[in-house]
Amino acid sequence: MLDDFQNVLSVSLSIGEVFQNLVVALICGIIISVFYKLTYRGPGISFSFINSLIILALITSVVIMVIGNNLARAFGLVGAMSIIRFRTAIKETQDIIFIFFSLAIGMASGVGLHALALASTIFIGLMLFVLTKISAVNPTQKDFLLQFSFQTNGGYEEAPFLTLFNKMCKSSKLINTKAMMDSDVLELSYHITLKDPKFITEFISQLKNTKGVNNVNLFFDEESF
Repeated sequence: MLDDFQNVLSVSLSIGEVFQNLVVALICGIIISVFYKLTYRGPGISFSFINSLIILALITSVVIMVIGNNLARAFGLVGAMSIIRFRTAIKETQDIIFIFFSLAIGMASGVGLHALALASTIFIGLMLFVLTKISAVNPTQKDFLLQFSFQTNGGYEEAPFLTLFNKMCKSSKLINTKAMMDSDVLELSYHITLKDPKFITEFISQLKNTKGVNNVNLFFDEESF
């Protein structure tokens, strides 16, 4: 029984092998973080997430080295990890890709497949970079959710903002109307497609200056402008 317990705790790796695996995981994690910065197209880059990708590769490498070929150790680590709950929402789909990317490379480093880890990191990173550049991963988004309040003064069929919509929007669709406490004020929600997304700022500015319009909010990828 004691021998079995010692076998569970023993790690059949030398200090040199452990150091090599960790160095390769570190190098690959840094390369992954560089590719993440090059391919990110969101509203604001998170440097804590970039650092997490590097540490994730290192931690995964350590976990794989600890598990080794020991099935009992693997089940023990699964049970220990099951108590962890992750509550941070991942907004960008590509962030999830990079998390799995870092995990996979950490696993390859942990089992000593250094050439595979380095080659895969560079190849996959280059593929993500190329796909981003040709807009296959992040195509130009032209659809927005527009919300604003409007002083109707008896009706909005001839509202001045409709003229602006016809001028700058390829399409506009009213999706929600909410009556406010003031009887003449409506909160309107539109799904719009701009003719040219480059004029977002100009569109918002003109809408804010339109008679009867207040509290303008334009939403895109869960971020408001």
